[in-house]
Amino acid sequence: MYADLLFTGGPVLTPEGRTATAVAVTGDRVTAVGGEAELRELAGPRTEVVDLAGRLLLPGFQDAHVHPLPAGMELMQCDLSGTRTAEDTLAAVRAYADAHPEREWITGGGWSMEAFEGGTPTKELLDSVVPDRPVYLPNRDHHGAWVNSRALELAGITATTPDPADGRIDRDAAGEPRGTLQEGAMQLVGRLAPTGSAADRLAALLHAQRHLHSLGITAWQDALVGDFLGMDDPSQAYLAAARAGSLTARVVGALWWDRERGAEQIPELVARREELSHGRFRAGSVKLMLDGVAETGTAALLEPYLDPCGCVTANRGTSFIDAGQLPKYVTELDALGFQCHFHALGDRAVRDALDAIEAARAANGPSDTRPHLAHLQVVHPDDVARFARLGATANIQPLWAAHEPQMDELTIPFLGPERAAWQYPFGALLRSGARLAAGSDWPVSSADPLQGIHVAVNRVQPEGGAPVFLPGERIGLTDAFTAYTAGAAYVNHLDDTGAVRVGALADLVVLDRDPFAAAPEAIAETTVALTYVGGERVYAASGV
Repeated sequence: MYADLLFTGGPVLTPEGRTATAVAVTGDRVTAVGGEAELRELAGPRTEVVDLAGRLLLPGFQDAHVHPLPAGMELMQCDLSGTRTAEDTLAAVRAYADAHPEREWITGGGWSMEAFEGGTPTKELLDSVVPDRPVYLPNRDHHGAWVNSRALELAGITATTPDPADGRIDRDAAGEPRGTLQEGAMQLVGRLAPTGSAADRLAALLHAQRHLHSLGITAWQDALVGDFLGMDDPSQAYLAAARAGSLTARVVGALWWDRERGAEQIPELVARREELSHGRFRAGSVKLMLDGVAETGTAALLEPYLDPCGCVTANRGTSFIDAGQLPKYVTELDALGFQCHFHALGDRAVRDALDAIEAARAANGPSDTRPHLAHLQVVHPDDVARFARLGATANIQPLWAAHEPQMDELTIPFLGPERAAWQYPFGALLRSGARLAAGSDWPVSSADPLQGIHVAVNRVQPEGGAPVFLPGERIGLTDAFTAYTAGAAYVNHLDDTGAVRVGALADLVVLDRDPFAAAPEAIAETTVALTYVGGERVYAASGV
């Protein structure tokens, strides 16, 4: 039989290495992998032949932790993801407000904490550009929000308003709200902000999908399917796209675990798993957010944070789910066939997650639920070897593992030198036998896998200019590619993807070059030329 699609003339990244130079696709599957001479006979009169011209062909990238719909919504609202200084941020807010006088609220987000002293901008700064309408802008990591005086007034937040149990209202020396809300306190204003319509959410999802395909991403795990802190629930948008055939990616949804409730919500999660699974969308995971983020002192640590003077404080961060109850929840979810997807940044949260997985293994025996821990900013050395032993995948966000202002000014001083050296231990995890999967957490950071691969290999930001961050935790280029392909495919239970091999789905990416043929410092210069899902082209770069 002739192939429908034939790639020739370039290196192919297979599980065996880069020995093949040609790949044939028939229907939605890879039907031959080998040399150009042996596969040439599969080219018929209707075969589309793609000349790789020395460019690398590899499996489609998969993002193991991403938030496409909120990212798409932010791109369509007041998008601050490209700003880096206070002046730029305020100018962007002013420009958006001036361009949209019809909007009752100014919403969007993506601002960087390092743009403002201490990471907490004031309401007065927002008032100076938008004094007459409420403003609600989550920051880049979506664990805090910036609001103006009008928004605080509408929410009734004053000096006497108590902090919610799962959050914090940042205050000035007099106790007055400063204008930033952390974690659960975001909801005090977020619940009042308008949400998008069903049409808006679908448009945002499809906009995000186009962007992800342009980066070579063919599948992902949506790390938050449900209602949380005013964010748009993407579930109905996924269902609408899946039913209409416009969902071209393969998607796993992680159902949100309501951290204010307990095991009584599990039957609801079972029902939602059945209700929401359709076509290329499957809701087989449960997202358990165990802690916050280090920059705001809400990541859960085994030992207390330091203060700006280097003295020990009383703050060990926040555990959003009772560590005593977590093993029971995880054991029941595992018994029901759910995958547990943990948000775990601090070493206490990481240990709590591993303890819960260990309890589930002891109660239920081996299973194929494939639990994974995302973020892993601080991992105690005693816990590194537990990942492989328990079959827990390390879901890494490589782009964060570098020196940059948020790391150097808002994190390292408050962790101290010993714990700062435990951050993002990719190399140690790999050497211990752990499986790595990779994701972006977009819109928290760029969704571009090649940028993340650059940092995983080099431990410096793509723009360079800083020392190598913990050089012993660098990993090789093949290992980094594997984390974004086979590793993420494993987490997503997409076992017929993630590798270029006969019988696999033809989810493929052609890069604009072969990064193995260049210096590691040049990885970030690589871009995506072509993206295919099931043998169908879903993206082509301009001029290709």
